[in-house]
Parts: sequence; structure tokens; C-alpha cells
Amino acid sequence: MSSSSISDGILSFATQYSIYTGCITFSFGVIGNVLNLLVFTQLKLFRTNRCAFYITIESITNFIYQFVSISLTVLTSIYGDDATGRFLIWCKLRYILAQTCALTNFYMICFSAVDQFFSTNHRLNLRQMCTLKLGRYFAFIFICFVIIHSIVLGSSYDIKPTLGCVLSNYVWVQYSTYFFNPILYGFLPIVIASTFSILGYRNVRRIVRRQLPIVRRKLDKQITAMVLIRVIAFVCLTLPNNAYRIYVINFPISRSMPMVYAVGRLLQAILLSVNNINYMISFYIFIVFSSRFRRQVKFVLVKKCWQRWKYWCCHINNRIEPDNNVVAHNSQTESDENI
Repeated sequence: MSSSSISDGILSFATQYSIYTGCITFSFGVIGNVLNLLVFTQLKLFRTNRCAFYITIESITNFIYQFVSISLTVLTSIYGDDATGRFLIWCKLRYILAQTCALTNFYMICFSAVDQFFSTNHRLNLRQMCTLKLGRYFAFIFICFVIIHSIVLGSSYDIKPTLGCVLSNYVWVQYSTYFFNPILYGFLPIVIASTFSILGYRNVRRIVRRQLPIVRRKLDKQITAMVLIRVIAFVCLTLPNNAYRIYVINFPISRSMPMVYAVGRLLQAILLSVNNINYMISFYIFIVFSSRFRRQVKFVLVKKCWQRWKYWCCHINNRIEPDNNVVAHNSQTESDENI
């Protein structure tokens, strides 16, 4: 069996693998992120919570990333690759969108971990330092920075005949190698998220000693546990692909070496599929490890979404028995607060 046929077989397998894993990840990602948005926007308990606000932004970013990912999957099924080496505009746009979503996702996780550290701290001045208004300002400024940074860096990608879509400027290659990939995209968010999630978890273990309302105490414990497990998943899923990105930028694989190129494409497909799990897994982690979150999801789907759907479809007259409706609404609000 010739080496060319073996490399063609590996490339075919890598293409099929990318298509199937892309479709599976897209399906679970859209469902999970939509349910995350429903829970964190519909429950009054989360509307004034800063950490829930960051998780909401993360879910929106993940939702956008899913459509970028499925676009690559569709192009792979058509052309046999992601078509970034065929169209210059797509070469640049793909990296701009991917970097914007990835950086926003990574640092919203960091913001969540930092916020939980401050909100569960035993010092009153530290707890009062972070407010929802301040959190919105920081998030807005950071997202603006990410968009500008991604446009500048993504515009530096170019198509090379034997290498495909790669960074063409030496300065940006050095920047990506020594700062963007290892620090801004890799080491820094991992260290920030890991450190502050552990410190927040340590704070919440002492929370019983403080005089806090039971609802606030339960919410702090729930959010801190959810953030901690989310950070663990984030670190495990992003490290391998980040290391491979650093290697590929410094040693791009030429298409003139079919076997090496095929193996590199397969490895890239596997690591990218693992990395993409990071953008769909948060809801499933929360629902598996938090019994309280499971109750909240059930409450939103059954008591809010299902009731509204029945109201819209069955044309129920909301003016019938107004007193009972008011009592029902008040009792639902109380249930919302104590879930």
C-alpha cells in the first residue's frame, strides 16, 4: 500500500471525524447554551447576580461560536477542509470570529471566578468593592478590547500556496508564539481562573460562620461550586489544543509532505474537537454537579416556559379570576426566590 493512499485515507478519516464531531457538538451546544440563557435570565434570583451575568455573556459567546464551528463543519463536508486556504476573506474572518469568541469565553470564566472570590470574602469592604454596574463596565470594556485585538491579529493571516491560511508577518508570529498563545490565550486565564476559584471555594467553606440570609448563603455555595467545576473542565479541555497551536505557528506543516500533513490534520481535528467541548459543556456540568441547578432548570421549563407556551397556544383569557392570578403570581415569585 503506497504512502499516498495511506495519507489520503488519513485525510478522509480526519474529514469525516470533523464532520460528525462538529454536528454532535453543535447540537448539544445550542441546546445547552439556550437552556443556560433561559435559566440565568428568567429566574429573579440570578438577575442581580454578577457571576450569573458573566455566565450569561459566556453562553451568548458560546452560542455564536457554535455557528462558526458548524460553518467550518459544512465547509469541511464540501471541500474536504475548512476552506480557509481557499478564500482570503474567510481565512481572516474565521480567525477573527474564533479569537473573539474564545477570548471572551476564557475571560468570562475568569471574571466569574474573581467575582465569587470577592462576593464570598469575609471582609465587608472587599464584598462591596464589586457591583453589578462595575461588572458591566468591565465586561463591556474587555469585549471591546477583544474585538479590536482579534481584528488586528486576524487581519495578519494570509494564504500561502503550500501552507494554507497562516500568519504571514514575522512580528505577529513572534507575538503569537511568545505572548498571545502561551500567555493571553493560555497561561494567564488558566492561572486566574484556577487561583480565584480555589480561593472562592475556600471562602464559601467558612460561610456558615457568617450571619447571612439563608437564600444568599445557598446561592453563594451553588455558584461557587459551579464555577469551580467549570474552571476544572476549562483547564482540561483547552490546554492540549493551545499547546498544539503554539507548535503549528512555529512549525507549519507543508502540503508537499503528504503523510506528515495528513497526520497533522488528524491530530488537529482531534484536539479541536476536544477544545470545542469547552463551548458547549457548561450547562451539562452545572446540571450534573448541582442538584439545586437541576431544580431551577425544571422550574423554568415547567413553571415558566411551559405555562407561557400553553397560554399562547390555547389563548387563555388572563382576565379570568384576577385575584387567583395575583396569588399564583406572588406564590411563583416566592418559589423563584427560594429555589
